[in-house]
Amino acid sequence: MTNHLGDIQNAKSIFIIGANPAVNHPVGFRHFLKAKENNGAKLIVVDPRYTRTAAKADYFAQIRPGTDIPFMYGMMNLIFENGWEDKKFIEDRTYGIDEIRKEAAKWTPEVVEDVTGVPAATLKEITEVFAKNRPGSVVWAMGLTQHTIGSSNTRIAPILQLILGNMGVSGGGCNILRGHDNVQGASDMANAPDSLPGYYAKNEATWKYFAKMWKVDYEWLQGNFVKPEWMFKPGFTLARWWAGVLDGKNGNDPVENAGDSLKALIVIGNGITSTAQQVKVQEGLDGLELLVLLDPFVNDAGVITNKKDDVYLLPAATQFEGSGTVVATNRSGQWRSQVVEPLFESMPDHEILFELAKRIGFYDELTRTIRDAKGKIEWPEAATREIASIVKSIGLTGWTPERLKRHQANWDKFDEKTLMGKEGTEVAGEYYGLPWPCWTEKHPGSPNLYDINKPVMQGGMGFRNRFGLEHNGINQLAGDGSAPVGGAQSGGYPEIKKDNIEKILGITLTDEEREKMGATWATDASNIIAEKCMEKGIVPYGNARARAVVWTFVDQIPQHREPIHSQRQDLAQKYPSFEDKPNHYRVFTKYKSLQLSKDFSKEFPINLVTARLVNFSGAGMETRASMYLSRITPEMFADIHPELAAKHGIKHWDFVWIHSPEGTKIKVRARIVPSVKPDMIFLPFHFAGYMQGVDMTGNFPEGTRPYAVGENANTVTNYGYDIVTQIPETKGGLCRIEKA
Repeated sequence: MTNHLGDIQNAKSIFIIGANPAVNHPVGFRHFLKAKENNGAKLIVVDPRYTRTAAKADYFAQIRPGTDIPFMYGMMNLIFENGWEDKKFIEDRTYGIDEIRKEAAKWTPEVVEDVTGVPAATLKEITEVFAKNRPGSVVWAMGLTQHTIGSSNTRIAPILQLILGNMGVSGGGCNILRGHDNVQGASDMANAPDSLPGYYAKNEATWKYFAKMWKVDYEWLQGNFVKPEWMFKPGFTLARWWAGVLDGKNGNDPVENAGDSLKALIVIGNGITSTAQQVKVQEGLDGLELLVLLDPFVNDAGVITNKKDDVYLLPAATQFEGSGTVVATNRSGQWRSQVVEPLFESMPDHEILFELAKRIGFYDELTRTIRDAKGKIEWPEAATREIASIVKSIGLTGWTPERLKRHQANWDKFDEKTLMGKEGTEVAGEYYGLPWPCWTEKHPGSPNLYDINKPVMQGGMGFRNRFGLEHNGINQLAGDGSAPVGGAQSGGYPEIKKDNIEKILGITLTDEEREKMGATWATDASNIIAEKCMEKGIVPYGNARARAVVWTFVDQIPQHREPIHSQRQDLAQKYPSFEDKPNHYRVFTKYKSLQLSKDFSKEFPINLVTARLVNFSGAGMETRASMYLSRITPEMFADIHPELAAKHGIKHWDFVWIHSPEGTKIKVRARIVPSVKPDMIFLPFHFAGYMQGVDMTGNFPEGTRPYAVGENANTVTNYGYDIVTQIPETKGGLCRIEKA
């Protein structure tokens, strides 16, 4: 989130697209309702389904899955046509909006209606309400990201906010609701395969920086890779690790993995059934030589596999049996204290990983920086300090254990709308959780990103200078008057480095400071650059223009591309998917060749979308083991419109087969409801235990079978992966149904 949940109460309008916070974030959703009740905010919901969030909306549009970009371009078309854009913000703080204006001109309300299914009058009404009620907040979740064009979806929503001047203001911003506890923290700590912790790029300079901070030899790190160049390559993703096992054989997509296939998989707290193409996942599990599952509950990977040997379930401790930091969806750090000692034979994740490191042979290197003078591991305080000392890129330096613990002990002394600690308390002047960037141990954190109306030492900042000083002859630095107030610079400036700090800040370094200082703010172990910047009201990462044009992407500006499996083959011809992409996170990935190979809608005419239920979480391993939560939803089901059900002779709670273009199928109950369109079905993705009609619950160890079991929705979600991130396309696809 650029802002935070409490700040949504300051919005005058809230545009929710691809999210259902009333179900997925029911506690946080109270901030949305408070905005309506206390601030008169207009709630706008755009979704393929009529959800519980939509039931609270003032305005609702039921969109065809995968057409978010046309809808938002349609909004921009009307904004530009009526002169509702923030011209000064665009002039001073953005780059490339002219290209957006040209593309938006193509998306008239009538064209948008044809592509999205949303009436032109509804688009006009929603656009006017959002444009005239500022500040406005845009909110999304997996409904926007889980598409082949998910990365473009998550670009066009911020562009909409830039055009309206809704970025860097209280009540505005782009507020992405993370799907799980600490998803933000996992992302920050490099759960993506193409970066190091803190989103550092994999290059020689950053690897050497981490080697220095970890107190290990760079050559030793490099020696752990099969060849030196593999140190810099992206790994497999969660979405397609199984392709590394199948290794391009038997018609599977080819892989590039140094000439070898994956042999072993260790799964730590991840619901393996939450990813697409579950039959391929099953084949990958079956082909492993070793499968190790760390979880408090039985991971469904151990249930759906046919593998009988070398599968190990290690009982990991729960969050209540350990302590340390997590990161909330708004970038706030939160300290957790241990409630009970680990039960029975369970162990915290880090202790299990320490044991693994001992056996592989790098335990000393792994723990070298988190030991005290006597050699004893200090956990989790030392690990927290290590993170703070290394990760300058997103500003975690101020996250000391002492500060985070103090916030935990005084959580009731913060204002929920501003996050500011209340006057007269020991947390006065600090924002709850020190939301990053928190540049130094004296910095209060940054509740709302890109706010230039606050001094830097109160959380102010401009947009980051990350992509050079000019492009196509156009200055990429922000315009004059667009710097955080009270600083040494009034306009744009580049990121701060050792060789420009004196000029930009107007200071003179001592020889000792210059000797200690790193080359850039992001690799300055001394943190002198950040400290000097704070003194002068300068943000270490610079002050640039927000880019609407990303010249390193296939689509330099967001473009609509039909889902690979589209109901509208005419539109697939007009707005085709990408060219196939070799070596996409080591796997050849099909796009246009598959999309245009046939008209899938003739055999599979029904749109398929997936989402969550309020009583289950993620893959459901934990929540389906609750008797009380399972009573609410005891069986897997599909939401089917009454007209579609009648067409197939299906009655409420009948069993139905759902078939996918992949040749897979699932058998589920039919829930007849009007919340989906007649050409669409909805599946919750929390279930497992059955695979294409086969009961596999006998694979649960005795006494561990959950109360609720069923087919997994991702057995029938379609082939399709985002062109940048490789997130699977589970929010748009096709299927056909028949009565079982």
